[in-house]
Amino acid sequence: MSDLKIRVFKGAMTEPSTTVTIPGGVLRIATSLVPKRALAALEEEGINLEEIVRLSESQEARGNLVEVDAHDRNERVVVSLE
Repeated sequence: MSDLKIRVFKGAMTEPSTTVTIPGGVLRIATSLVPKRALAALEEEGINLEEIVRLSESQEARGNLVEVDAHDRNERVVVSLE
């Protein structure tokens, strides 16, 4: 199972200001702890957390899954499986 990485980039920075890593072994359990409001925010951006968990179980699914550019906040969020 792949690790889920969420990186937040501020402005034009090439290094993330924040990185969250959820190990693949606990990914399914960890998603059950995500607050409903956070799940709603992800889904509003077109990100289905259950589908990401399913993809993490596949050996072929690696790399960036979603990139969200929040122009109003001048940040970019990258969700990947590694």
